[in-house]
Amino acid sequence: MGLSSVASSNSEGLRFCIFDLRRGQHEGQELDKILFFYPADLPFPAQLSVIGLSEGLITFTSIFSPEAPCEVIEAERHSHVFYQAEPDVWMVMVVEKSKEAEAMWRIDALRKVLKEVHSLFVVFHGSIRTLLLKDPTGGIVRPHLYTFIMDYLSDFLAGKQKLHLPSFRDSLKERRTVEMLTVGREAAIEVQSLVRMLESCVGNAQCYSVLLFQDLLVSTTLSPDDTINLFTYAVLRLTPHALSPGQSSWSYLRKGSSGSNSVTRSSVGATASFSEQLHDNSWSGDQRSTLRPLQHDKWSKGNDGFLITDIWHADTGSLVSTTPIIYLQQTEERMYLCAYQHRSLTLILVIPVSSIINGEQGISAVKQLILDNASLKMLKVEEKLSKGWGGENAYHVSGYRYLLIDGDRNISRASPPAKVATLTKDSLLSLNKLREEVDIEKSRAKWDSSNHDKDLEICIRAKNNAWVIARTTRGKELYMVLENANETLLYASDAVEKFSNRYCNGAFSLD
Repeated sequence: MGLSSVASSNSEGLRFCIFDLRRGQHEGQELDKILFFYPADLPFPAQLSVIGLSEGLITFTSIFSPEAPCEVIEAERHSHVFYQAEPDVWMVMVVEKSKEAEAMWRIDALRKVLKEVHSLFVVFHGSIRTLLLKDPTGGIVRPHLYTFIMDYLSDFLAGKQKLHLPSFRDSLKERRTVEMLTVGREAAIEVQSLVRMLESCVGNAQCYSVLLFQDLLVSTTLSPDDTINLFTYAVLRLTPHALSPGQSSWSYLRKGSSGSNSVTRSSVGATASFSEQLHDNSWSGDQRSTLRPLQHDKWSKGNDGFLITDIWHADTGSLVSTTPIIYLQQTEERMYLCAYQHRSLTLILVIPVSSIINGEQGISAVKQLILDNASLKMLKVEEKLSKGWGGENAYHVSGYRYLLIDGDRNISRASPPAKVATLTKDSLLSLNKLREEVDIEKSRAKWDSSNHDKDLEICIRAKNNAWVIARTTRGKELYMVLENANETLLYASDAVEKFSNRYCNGAFSLD
């Protein structure tokens, strides 16, 4: 069977599957290895064909590279994107190649979609392997995976039931990073004071906090991975923009009003029917008892400022809501999640379940202590941050369209989506190609320790005469489009130098 033999029964040309290499190794038990498959209505023989091909590719490539068996296979008609989520648990996305420009993917962006959905799944359900150990038949993990991933994919809906995955138009965005708010010295002192006060409200128990202003991170006491996960969830479902669908947002996680992937309030009905359609399949099990933290419109702000939801229930079928419980990425420690909001400020407090003796009563007591002791401080912090906030175009730099990534700290900053939308298609296609080249060089350097910190600069002259530039150095990356630059490369290089010196402390300067 050739690599291009994967059939496409739907117009989107997308296959998304999760399977366990430890399962279904005996004849007649092959279906047992399938934990998730999209589209769910694809006949089982076709599903097994996709997974069998993927398993073969993984086995073959592991002969030559045991530590990293397979990341992507490019066939004539399809791209096969692989991500090993857990030991022997693989996620594979097969996307159909198309002559349409809108279907121009960047493989690393698709892999980060796979990584993001798995990381978020672990936050709310724990690891896939842990769920399989609880129920080796897969009766627990399959319905959890189906409902969670279908709700996740609903955020990629655009138009008539069509999924729009990250394309060339998203080249100035970076998933699995946080977007930080720049704060002044006085505001930073107030934020530190607030964090200490919140910790004191919990008493001797260790707690963690994540503070956001609008859709931007202000402070965190969590590990980098847990910070990214909670930041992602907050922007998707908890911040003021998330609680008020239809509002524009500059975050890479939310669809702005200007891009090709925009989702407006009118598409909510389509999202609902999409979710219902995809949940109606033979693998998904009983939906009523399955936790669905990515459902839309399930969070609201209570009278006391704390965010409330009916997603979590005390018992199956119960109408009594309970405090959400999540899992930390590395330790899988169970934690209570409490969210408080004042205007543009969103506070997420994460408290170990083991440290709260009386359960819901104990959480209620902690919330009351926060209201009594920290509410005025939060009001003051929000006021200071609002005064220093420059609005949605605060990080726009005239004449530049840019993306700045600090890989060591998992931080990104980019031109506002409304400004990026002014770029021509030729510029964005050239940028997408350039980023693919950088991704290849980064992948090579990762396995070659001598080139791990190698600096890189690539400049491309697009068909529309725009300059598209990439510079990488010491874990930092800068991508830039200059559509109104002079004819010469020297002018474009000088523009990058000025940007680097003024906004990046000279990190990308060639001197």
